[in-house]
Amino acid sequence: MTHFRNLKLAGATALAAMSMVFGAGAAEWRGRNIHVEDYPVSIAMESFMAEVTEKTNGELAGTVFHAGVLGDQPDAIEQTRLGIMDFGVFSLGPMGQAVPETNVVSLPFIFKSIDQMHRLMDGEVGAEIDKGLQAKGIVALGWYDAGARSFYNSQKPINTPEDVAGMKIRVMSNDLFVGMVEAMGGNATPMAFGEVYQSLQTGVVDGAENNPPSYESTNHYEVAQYYSLSEHLIIPECLCMSKKTWDSLTAEQQEIVLAAGRASADYQRELWAEREQASMDVIKAAGTEVNTVADKAPFQAAMTEVYNKFLADNPELTDLVNMIRNAE
Repeated sequence: MTHFRNLKLAGATALAAMSMVFGAGAAEWRGRNIHVEDYPVSIAMESFMAEVTEKTNGELAGTVFHAGVLGDQPDAIEQTRLGIMDFGVFSLGPMGQAVPETNVVSLPFIFKSIDQMHRLMDGEVGAEIDKGLQAKGIVALGWYDAGARSFYNSQKPINTPEDVAGMKIRVMSNDLFVGMVEAMGGNATPMAFGEVYQSLQTGVVDGAENNPPSYESTNHYEVAQYYSLSEHLIIPECLCMSKKTWDSLTAEQQEIVLAAGRASADYQRELWAEREQASMDVIKAAGTEVNTVADKAPFQAAMTEVYNKFLADNPELTDLVNMIRNAE
């Protein structure tokens, strides 16, 4: 993380220097970020703002506020829609109440891999979700990587849906995720994230699921030594801008801002991959048994009822769901 911190500090120093040079005539944007300052998302956001300021010769400048100081995601989304906040990074997972199209990325096993998610979000799938965002007053500038969530447990490796049967698995409080575990014959147990370590240690649950940095940084690998790379949830984050702010820009400024957003997404993905690898190195050195789920087709087939219920409740999203499911 020292590497990330140095990069972030360099970006912030450059941005501060440009602000001094360009003076007070610049538009002063506010950017919201939930993560701490040396996190991959945070570094990429600083890079985005610095590039925008540089490429517009100081006409556009601003500050990224880290660590959630501008509020929780629901409030921040509303402020962005209203133009009170200019830009921010938001997880698509909880955005569904405001933007229904974002719900599709929370469907289990809808993406085949992280690389496929990147490709589809950078293409027609991302464009369709952006249409939904813009209808609600938000513009997508780039799609950040939040990793893939995989299963870990204290019992055995998971390679097939049948391996989950009978296991008590902690999940986030979301009907989709409860349905995912139950569709494999497991017992879904929603609980607060802070309770997971002790629950694994005492056997209240047999397993849980999360991305490698979360599994490693919380020390869950100490009490759940089997980590199976199912990558069942690959939920990206959006570098988003208020449409009111976007509409206030000239065509040339919009082009600069969009290019900077896409460049920052590429940068963030590189940083995230480094962070994931560092976490994998830690857990493997600690003796964690890691396996990759080679064939996800049986898992995807097991999700039939989950998808049927979702599409019955959201028929207008059928084409978007099929666009992802049918993609190579």
